[in-house]
Amino acid sequence: MALSSSHLCRVACRLARTSKSLYSTTSTPKITTHYTVIPREKDERWKDVEMERYADEVDVVIVGGGPAGMAAAIKLKQLSNEKGTDLRVCLVEKASEIGGHTLSGACVEPRAFEELIPDWKEKGLPFHTPVTKDKFAFLTEKRRIPIPIFKGLPMYNHGNYIVRLGNVVRWLGEHAEELGVEIYPGYPASEILYHEDGSVKGIATSDVGIAKDGSPKATFERGMELHAKCTIFAEGCHGHLAKQLFKKFDLRKDCQPQTYGIGLKELWEVEPSKHHPGLVEHTVGWPLHKDLYGGSFCYHLDEGAPLVSVGYVLGLDYSNPYISPFKEFQKFKQHPSIRPMFEGGKRIAYGARALNEGGLQSLPKLAFPGGMLIGCSPGFMNVAKVKGSHNAVKSGTVAAEALFDKLTQENPTSETQGLYVEEYEPRLKESWVWKELYQVRNIRPSFNNPLGIYGTIMYTGLFYFLGRGMEPWTLKHPGRDSEALKPASECTPIEYPKPDNEVSFDLLSSVALSGTNHESDQPAHLTLMNDSVPVECNLGTYDGPEGRFCPAGVYEYVPTEEGEGMRLQINAANCVHCKTCDIKDPSQNINWVVPEAGGGPAYSGM
Repeated sequence: MALSSSHLCRVACRLARTSKSLYSTTSTPKITTHYTVIPREKDERWKDVEMERYADEVDVVIVGGGPAGMAAAIKLKQLSNEKGTDLRVCLVEKASEIGGHTLSGACVEPRAFEELIPDWKEKGLPFHTPVTKDKFAFLTEKRRIPIPIFKGLPMYNHGNYIVRLGNVVRWLGEHAEELGVEIYPGYPASEILYHEDGSVKGIATSDVGIAKDGSPKATFERGMELHAKCTIFAEGCHGHLAKQLFKKFDLRKDCQPQTYGIGLKELWEVEPSKHHPGLVEHTVGWPLHKDLYGGSFCYHLDEGAPLVSVGYVLGLDYSNPYISPFKEFQKFKQHPSIRPMFEGGKRIAYGARALNEGGLQSLPKLAFPGGMLIGCSPGFMNVAKVKGSHNAVKSGTVAAEALFDKLTQENPTSETQGLYVEEYEPRLKESWVWKELYQVRNIRPSFNNPLGIYGTIMYTGLFYFLGRGMEPWTLKHPGRDSEALKPASECTPIEYPKPDNEVSFDLLSSVALSGTNHESDQPAHLTLMNDSVPVECNLGTYDGPEGRFCPAGVYEYVPTEEGEGMRLQINAANCVHCKTCDIKDPSQNINWVVPEAGGGPAYSGM
């Protein structure tokens, strides 16, 4: 069978990544100094450093303070308080404040929140903006073609709420603490701990006080260990610990590869005359070609000021390495039907994150000895609805119920030291989450047809609207997003319009609005398994796509100090923790890990 040039290029890059003797030379500038790549055991500078960690024992550790993690924590303490049991639940979150790394559209279905906290309205959950009107349109370069939305279609939003998800998560954190959950923001989980039998024992938080060159500072301190009977992983999309669990327990052996999108968002204060509280708008089409999966959202909040959330989601299975998701978003805002809304307004926030788009067929096994996966960590997003928070909350609730039952059995049984809660996945399959994901399972992979987005629109109308996803087949995803790029020589460079600084903007001024901050004197948390690969493969074959798919200006190729050739420069301080680089890197040489405590964006109600 003949192999395509893009396939051969990927093979060469993977070989380069693993072959240090062939591709790592003394002329390659040193980039990676992180201990996950450069072991401390072989570094003389660490020889006499005290490495013992303080350890604490709890019943349950939850990694991640997003909607899923908070739901699991709240449900565990609700059940514990109802039954009069003494259950110690500890949640760690890498953001310095709860909600500080949370970013979503967000138009939310309230069902899971109502089930978790039935009196949420009386308690003051910040769902301030009920949806009052839905609009959906197909854009051409100059025109807007309205598409009607009927009840039963994925984009039908009546009964839902427009929210600022960071504020919702912050409120959930306060409610969890009132119930007795121990919450530790600014403590990223950097390592999984294991029992001797191989089951998960807990996690360790990140060390602090490490210099950029990888050496210990005078202020060096070890992180702490948290041991638990069960550890719940709720890191969000493409979590760096979840990736390790997938491999160790072979959790993805019976599912298809996950496929992803990148979501970019801005928060605007528009002129009051252009503000329509409760309005939800979505578009597909321009500026994307029919073979690019993506679209926009625009949500009008009702929270005092005339605020509008606008964003763009682009599937990461695109093939042209010259595509810039950020610049596609800025270009979208110049459409004749979009630009007037933002003229005279003020952009007040920016951010980005990766999204799971694989759906039901890409879900891994959810439970393993000593732990469980919930929320966007395994990937419960309903991509047809562009919603995942309701499914994330429900998954956390079901996981907590299954775990509580296991913990409070008179004679709890587990073949491993870490509790294996096998009941979690069957219970979730019996819930409305599984039914919902099953119904839409074919919408995203239906895009892989000669008609592109047109084919998906037709498929959705025929098989979802009329048949509710009951077709007797399940479509497959074509492969991993990192394998989709073609060599630059096979593609046409894209000339994007320059920003006008009124409606469209440059990348660095956008990142400044994310509040992103990292300690500068620390090893880059964007680690490379082989420092030679970026220039040899990514630049040589794909013309440096990192500089375009990253929405924060982290990666750029600059001349070497000697002026002979180029080198990759990693501006780790810019990183908004979206994980796109880890997902889309064609050589799979980039491994995203957590930075020192508290680093990252500082989103305020995003």
